[in-house]
Amino acid sequence: MGHLITLATCSLNQWALDFEGNLKRILESIRVAKERGAKLRVGPELEVTGYGCQDHFLEGDTYLHAWEVLAEILKSEEAKDMILDIGMPVMHKSVKYNCRVIIADGKIVLIRPKIYLANDGNYREMRFFTPWTPKKVEQYFLPRMISSITKQVLVPIGDCVISTLDTCIGCETCEELFTPASPHIQMGLDGVEIFTNSSGSHHELRKLNTRIDLIKAATAKVGGIYLYANQQGCDGDRLYYDGCAMVVMNGEIIAQGSQFSLKDVEVITATVDLEDVRSFRARMASRGMQAQATPAYVREQVNMALSHDHIKDNIHIRPTKPQVPFYHLPEEEIALGPACWLWDYLRRSKTAGYFLPLSGGIDSCATAVIVASMCRLVVKDCQEGNLQVLEDARRLAGEDDSYTPSDSREFAHRIFYTCYMGTENSSAETRKRAKDLSDVIGSYHTDLNMDTVVKSIHGLFTLVTGKMPKYRIHGGSDTENLALQNIQARLRMLLAYLFAQLLPWCRSIKGGLLVLGSANVDESLRGYLTKYDCSSADVNPIGAISKHDLKRFIAYAEKKFEMPILGDFLDAVPTAELEPITESYVQSDEADMGMTYDDLARYGRLRKVDRCGPYSMFSKLVHEWGDEIKPTDVAAKVKRFFFYYSINRHKMTTITPSYHAEAYSPDDNRFDLRPFLYNSSWKWQFERVDRLAAELERQASENELNGQVD
Repeated sequence: MGHLITLATCSLNQWALDFEGNLKRILESIRVAKERGAKLRVGPELEVTGYGCQDHFLEGDTYLHAWEVLAEILKSEEAKDMILDIGMPVMHKSVKYNCRVIIADGKIVLIRPKIYLANDGNYREMRFFTPWTPKKVEQYFLPRMISSITKQVLVPIGDCVISTLDTCIGCETCEELFTPASPHIQMGLDGVEIFTNSSGSHHELRKLNTRIDLIKAATAKVGGIYLYANQQGCDGDRLYYDGCAMVVMNGEIIAQGSQFSLKDVEVITATVDLEDVRSFRARMASRGMQAQATPAYVREQVNMALSHDHIKDNIHIRPTKPQVPFYHLPEEEIALGPACWLWDYLRRSKTAGYFLPLSGGIDSCATAVIVASMCRLVVKDCQEGNLQVLEDARRLAGEDDSYTPSDSREFAHRIFYTCYMGTENSSAETRKRAKDLSDVIGSYHTDLNMDTVVKSIHGLFTLVTGKMPKYRIHGGSDTENLALQNIQARLRMLLAYLFAQLLPWCRSIKGGLLVLGSANVDESLRGYLTKYDCSSADVNPIGAISKHDLKRFIAYAEKKFEMPILGDFLDAVPTAELEPITESYVQSDEADMGMTYDDLARYGRLRKVDRCGPYSMFSKLVHEWGDEIKPTDVAAKVKRFFFYYSINRHKMTTITPSYHAEAYSPDDNRFDLRPFLYNSSWKWQFERVDRLAAELERQASENELNGQVD
C-alpha cells in the first residue's frame, strides 16, 4: 500500500501588531487543520506580528510580544501532537532575523531564519532584518518564559531540515522561491520530500500565474510536495495580500485556496501519498547522480510521524486528485481585490462608511462600482454564515443581532455616501449619470452646486489684488485658466471632507466617513491632477490601475452586476469639466494631457518595469512605432512625457494611499523612489534622443534614395 498523509496550509488575514487577533486566527487555523486530520500545519510569513509592521520590526517590544504569543501557542491544546510551522521575527546575538519557528508536539525543534530577503518593489526586508548564511547552524538560548513551558534551554537556529519518522521537511520563505538558487533544489536532492513556503506576497494584476508557475516548476524538476501559505487581506497599508494557499506535488496542483476572500481564516488540506514522490524521483538516473554529490543538511530529529493509524488500513481514504490551476480575469481581480481591501480598511478603521465625490466620469464610477462589489461580497458572506463579517456588518449598520444584510443596495445605503459637486461648467449628462449610478448601487446620494463658493473665492482674490482672472476661452492666459480650474478642484476636496464628517450626523449616525479618491495610475504618472483636489483623500482603490483596465472592468461589471447604466460611462469622453462648455469646445482629458491613456500606460511600463530613461525609452519605441510615425515624432512624444512627468513628480509626495495593483505604479511612499525636484529640461538626455532620431531619419532617407537609384 502507499503512504498516505494529510497536510494543511492556510491563508490568514493578519493585522500588523494585532497580537491578540493574530493569535486567535493562528489557533483557529491549527484547530481546523487538526480537525481535518492533518499533522503538519504551515502558516504565513511573520504571521505572529503581521507582515507589514515596517519599522516596528526595529523595536524590542515587537520581539517580546511575538514570544508571548508563541508561548500561548505552545501551551494550547491545538499544539499537541502537531508539527507547526510558525512565522515570527527573532533576535539572535542582537541581530534581527525573519524566522520560521518549527514546533513539534509542544516543543521547539528549530528556528529557521530567512536566507534570501525581499528587498525590491514594495519590500524593504533588509531595512529590518539580516539574511542568514546558507547551511550555517548555531544554538539559540530560549527566553525564560518559553523554557518554563517547553523545559528547553537551547534549540538549533539555522539552515536545517526536519526528519520525522516517515519523511523529511524543509522550509523556504517567500522570496527564496523566486531566487535563481532556491533552497528547495538542494533540499530536494538531499532527500527532503515536503517543502513549506510561508509568504507575505501581495496582489498585483496578472501576477498569480508567476507564483503558481514557479511552485509547479520547483516540484516538477526536483519532485516533492510543496505547501504554500500566504497572508490574505489588508494588514495596515497599501498592499492586499492575496492568499491562494496551495498544495502542489510533482508539478501538479493538488489543492488551491481562494485569492480574494473576506474570511479571516482559510485552511487548505490535501491527502497525498509519499510513495508518489519517491517513485517520481526514482525515474531519473541523473537526479540520483546529483543527489549523491549534494552536501547534506543538518537534520533535526522529531519523534513523530505525519501519518495517522486510521489512514493506513482505510481503503476508503484516497489521495486528493490534481486540479487545473484557477485564475481570475484581470477585470475580476479589480472587482474583488480592491473590494476586499476596502472592507478590511473600513472595519478595522472603525469609521462609519465611505464618502465618494461622484463626477459622472469613468474613474469615480469605477471606484463606486468597487464599493458596490464590496457590499455584494459582504452580503454573500453574511448569508453563508461568516460570523466575523456578520459582526462587522451589524456594527457598521448600527443594528443588533436580529439584522443580517440580505441586499447589497440596502447595505450600501447605510455605509456608502456619494455626492455630485456641480458648477456652471458641469453638464447635465454627468449630473444624470452620477444620479443614475447612485440609484443602481444604492448609495446615500447628495447633489449640489458650488458656484457661490467658487465665486466667493474669485471675489476675494479680486478684492485683494484688483485683478480678475479669466478662462482661456474668455481671453485669459494659460496661467489664469489653470488657476480658475484648480479653485474648483480644490474646493471639492474641502467639501468632500466637510460632508464626510457631517453627513452621518445628519442621519443621526455616530462617526465620520473615509473619503475615497479616484485618480487612476496613468493620470498620477503624468501628473494630470490638481494637488489637494479630489485626488487627495483617505484611500484610493484605483490609484494603481490603468485607464485601459478600468474600462475593461466597467464593461465586465455592466453584465456581471447587471448595471446597464455603466454602458453610458464607457461611451462618454473623459473630461474634467473645469472650463466653460461652448458649442465649439468641450474639455477633454487626452487633449489636455497631450497624450493618450494607452501611450501613458506604455510609458509607465517602460519607465518603471523596464527601467528606461528617455534615451532607452526612445530606442525601444522607435522600433515599436516606427511603421506608423517618424523617429522625430517618437522623440517628441518621449520628451513630452518626461517633461510633464518631471514637473509634476512633486504631486506624488502627497498622493493618496492607493491599493497597489500595477507594476508601474508611481507611488512615492516606498514602491517608486525618485526625486521630486527634477531638471525638467533633461538637456543631455534629450539632445542624445534628438541626435539619434535625426540620424535614423537621415539613414531612412538615404536608403530610400538608394532604392530609387537601384
